[in-house]
Order: sequence, then structure tokens, then C-alpha cells
Amino acid sequence: MLTFERQELILSMLKEQQTIKMQEIVDETGASESTIRRDLKELEQSNKLKRIHGGATLFQKKLVEPTIAEKTVKNRHEKRLIAQKAAELIEEGDCLFLDAGTSTVELIPFLKGKNIVVVTNGLTNISELLEAEIETHVVGGYVKKGTRAFVGRGAIQSLEGYRFDKAIIGANGISIQDGCTTPDPEEAFIKELAIKRSSQSYVLADHTKFGEVSFSKFADLNEVTIITSNQVEEDMIEQLLRTTKVEVTPA
Repeated sequence: MLTFERQELILSMLKEQQTIKMQEIVDETGASESTIRRDLKELEQSNKLKRIHGGATLFQKKLVEPTIAEKTVKNRHEKRLIAQKAAELIEEGDCLFLDAGTSTVELIPFLKGKNIVVVTNGLTNISELLEAEIETHVVGGYVKKGTRAFVGRGAIQSLEGYRFDKAIIGANGISIQDGCTTPDPEEAFIKELAIKRSSQSYVLADHTKFGEVSFSKFADLNEVTIITSNQVEEDMIEQLLRTTKVEVTPA
């Protein structure tokens, strides 16, 4: 099978299944795994797919924001391990900004017992923080239905009065060319503002976020440290390390 025939077949499989495994492609094409890896790399460079650990998937739409319910069930084990890694970086006496999101909320159980102060724009975070007996401050604004994040003028005005030791941020996309992105410009502005008011900023991201680009950029890679898992492709980690700090946890 010629290269273009294999690659057309891979794209056809993706249209049907959205996500395909390496072994499925090998079985369907009869090509070696190393050949398929080269095909996937070429197709990703042409923005036709996104490589993931053990296979490939389609790019997400830039303006689509999954709901909290949809994101909570996705890669939860990996997110929990990433959160546990992030918790190791939180020190006694820290003042934190904790972003809204399913990756950031996983951090809260690991903060229990720490003498810290948390400011959050995540409605879902509030009850978890109180349960963990953490001093909690909430920004104002209105709450987005899908992500349950406080945004708007009230949130911005509230954040302008704080300074943080660390900001813990979620992202929908991370790429070498476009940095850290999210679908909603209002949420992007909150993230950007929190990063500017923090001494250190960390972006928590599972492997599905890499190579994705959403509508609104909120940070260059050199502004943050990325905390992720070893499910991210090794060559992506190598590229990121040329620009930013990356903390990797087994998953």
C-alpha cells in the first residue's frame, strides 16, 4: 500500500471512529508500527489529526466547550495523578488561585491539612474546598452554565485586588505554536489575569490537550509550568522542554 493510500485510509478510519488505536491501524493497513508512526506524524504536521498515546484522534473544534459533566468522566485517573503531582508543589502558607475545571478540582483533596488560602472562580470548587477545611475566597461575576466558572466584570474587579504565590490553571489546548488556549474569551481573560498576579503559574493538562488549539489564548508557554502525565508523546515533551518547564507524572 502506498503512503498516500495508507494515510487516506487512516483519515477514513478516524471519520468513522473519532479515535483509533495504533494496533487497529496496523491491522487494517498491514504496515509496521514504525511506518504508521511516520504516517501519523506527517498527518499531524498537516493538521489532519492529533497523535495521542497509542493512536490518533481528530482535532476538537476551537469554539466547543465541553460541560463539566462531560469532562469529569474523561481521563479522571490521569487527572487525579496530575493533581497529586501539583499538590507536591504547594507549600505551607501559600496563597493560591484555583481555576475552574475538572483537572483543578482534582487537586483539592490533596490540599487537605495544608495551611493555605485559596481564591477560586470555580463554583464546583467551593464545596470541595470547604469540605477540605481550606480558607476559601470566591470571585464575583456571573456563572457560566457549562463550565460553572465565574466570569465577567465582577470576577475581573475581584481578581485585581489579589496577589498569589501560585496559580493553578486548566486548559483546553496546548501547542508549541499557540501556547495555552481555551474556547471562551471571558474565561481566557480570567486565567490570564490570575497568571499575571501570581509568582508562579502551573497549567494542569492531561494528554488529550496537547496539539489542540482553542479559540482564545491565555498564556505563552514560557509563562507557565505544565504538569502532565507520561501519556503525552515523548517528542511533544521534548519540544515543550525547549520553551517551558514540564513536570511529568506516571499515569
